[in-house]
Formats: sequence, C-alpha cells, structure tokens
Amino acid sequence: MRIEQDIKLDFKDVLIRPKRSTLTSRSEVDISRDFVFLHSQRKYRGIPIIAANMDTTGTFDMARALAGHQLSVALHKYYSEDELLDYFSGLTTPAVSFYSMGITAPDYEKFQRVKEGAGAAIEYVCVDVANGYTKAFVGFIHKLRTAYPDITLMAGNVVTGEMTEELILDGVDIVKVGIGPGSVCTTRRMSGVGYPQLSAIIECADAAHGLHGLICADGGCTSPGDLAKAFGAGADFVMLGGMLAGHDECGSEVVEQNGVLKMRFYGMSSREAMEKYAGGVAEYRAAEGKDILLDYRGPVENTVQEILGGVRSACTYVGARKLKELSKRTTFIRVTQQLNEIFGPQ
Repeated sequence: MRIEQDIKLDFKDVLIRPKRSTLTSRSEVDISRDFVFLHSQRKYRGIPIIAANMDTTGTFDMARALAGHQLSVALHKYYSEDELLDYFSGLTTPAVSFYSMGITAPDYEKFQRVKEGAGAAIEYVCVDVANGYTKAFVGFIHKLRTAYPDITLMAGNVVTGEMTEELILDGVDIVKVGIGPGSVCTTRRMSGVGYPQLSAIIECADAAHGLHGLICADGGCTSPGDLAKAFGAGADFVMLGGMLAGHDECGSEVVEQNGVLKMRFYGMSSREAMEKYAGGVAEYRAAEGKDILLDYRGPVENTVQEILGGVRSACTYVGARKLKELSKRTTFIRVTQQLNEIFGPQ
C-alpha cells in the first residue's frame, strides 16, 4: 500500500484566469479542430464534442441533430445489426458516428458482420469498457487494430499517463479518459476506485501528446464552463452524457411527475440498464450506475447552442482565437484547498 501526496483536482476545484485579448466578439472564435489520427491517418475536421455511447444519448436521432453543428456521436452498442446497417448505409452527411462495442467474442463477431455490410461507411470505432487496465482489453485492441488498420479507434477508459501511453502504442488513436466522474456513475462510491477528472485529463493529455496521440475527456462535465476547463487542460475531444440527456433526440421514456414532464436517464452499469440488456445484475457483481429522472428539455438544439456559446466565451476571456489555442492560454486558479492546508495536519 502507498499514498500519493500530489494534489489532484476536479473541475469544481479551479477557475480559468482571464487574460488580455484582442478579440471583440465571440463570433471571431473558431471552435473547430483539424486532426490527422496517428494510426488510421484519417483526417478530421469538426467541433470535437461527442455524445456518449449511452442508449439515452448515443442515438441515431442525436447523431442527425448534432451533425448540423459538426458534433459527433458514439452510438450505443445495443442497436441491432439491421438497424446499424440501415443507418451507416444511409449516411448522407460527413458527420462522425462512432460504432461502439465491447470486447466479448459476440461483440467482435457482430462488428465483423456490420463492417462487412457497411464497408467504408464505418470509419470510427469506440471500444468501451469500464476498466481499461485489463490484459483482455489490451489484447482486444491488438486484435482489432491488426484486423482493421484503417479505422480510427477510440478506446478506454483509463485515467493515468502510463496506460494512455500503452494504448497509443498498441494502436489507439483517441484514448478515452475518465473513471467514475459521470453524473449517473457510482463506480467511485461502489468500488472506491477513480481519479479526479481534471488531473486525469492533464496527465493523460501530456502522455498522449508526447506520442502524437489524442484523448477524449469522458464524464464530469455539468456546464459549458466544464468543457472549457477540459479543453484548457489539454483534452482533444470531450464526451457528454448528462448534458445532452432529457431531449427529444434521446429516445428515452417521458413520464409526468407532479405535473412536470421528465425523461429517464441512467448509467449503462445501472440496474436499469442491466435488467434491460442482460436480464438483471449478475450474482458476482453490483450495479455501478443510477437511474434518475431529468426535466424534459425539448429539442437538443438550444442546449447545443448554449454549450458552444460557453466554450466560445471562454476563448474570448483568454484571447484564444481558435480552440486549439485554449490550452496554451489557460492558467487555472485553485478555488478549493485540501483539508490539511486549511486546518493543518489531522
């Protein structure tokens, strides 16, 4: 057993310090990014925000709605083969839609069949597991990269620099960063495992960029300012769940509670999700997600405008004309302190 004494921070622990700027309007800020992915060598241009691969946000309708704003979606993995083939075969826009999958044999076999049918329409793949530190996960990444060298591969989740480096060297283009920060994730409470998200982004981005790889900050953003902090900390992409939930495009259940319309939102490791897709919680595990009701929010359009406006505003406060400049112009101010700094040694 050992204890790390270094300070680790979450979004709530910092603010971004303003700096002199020559910008006169948010409209002058370009929040799109251009990337050439390390392994696939495919080119990307868009606004690097991705709807999470949850069945209440990673939907076909969400993908179509976000495409007009140059945002992306990681489709949830519970669509049928026919549904996926119809979707990818019918794509008429350059929108980025990630095919999401786990690492089981059935997951791989399903992907093979859909990829064979959809062909070049599937360019982006998200391999999503709760624990990206297992030998099985790394072995699967090797297998997938060897079989499909041209796909752009996003995979995770991890929270440390050394594992980020390993995944990039093993063939991952975008490492997904985050364990436990999501609004409907209870991993930290149930297992005691996790890592403050802002520090995870800073450390993993530093490791990834040194190898010319990229990271996606997955979880923990509850406001547009949190996205600005994630990009300022070095995230190349940001994945959103709760911030995009509760909209028409989510396809989740709408219920009325005390005269107010609500929409269901739950973690993919929650009892709700496991009962829906796996017949219940297996006897050897516990649910690590929760099921909540959010206020119904109508079309996602207004929320997207709010998110993009907040990120643009952050750029104007620090003088960043382009989103790629935000991390270079960001200085974080700590607004919380550890207990021993406030009260002395306990």
